[in-house]
Amino acid sequence: MKNLQDFSIPSAQSRPYQQGLRGMLKGLCAGLERARTRRLLAQLDDRQLADLGISHADRSNELDKPFWR
Repeated sequence: MKNLQDFSIPSAQSRPYQQGLRGMLKGLCAGLERARTRRLLAQLDDRQLADLGISHADRSNELDKPFWR
């Protein structure tokens, strides 16, 4: 029994780089989703914007933002 080694699987807490990587991936996915919805916003016509209660200025401000914001 003296030669047995501990081969347990390390937890996520013992590997902080995984948490950082997971956070970066979540941020990237959120940014890509914002970019997708902004592309859809850019395609709306005047009637659709009015239905949503969004002004042209609001739309322009949103479309000018980078995807990470």
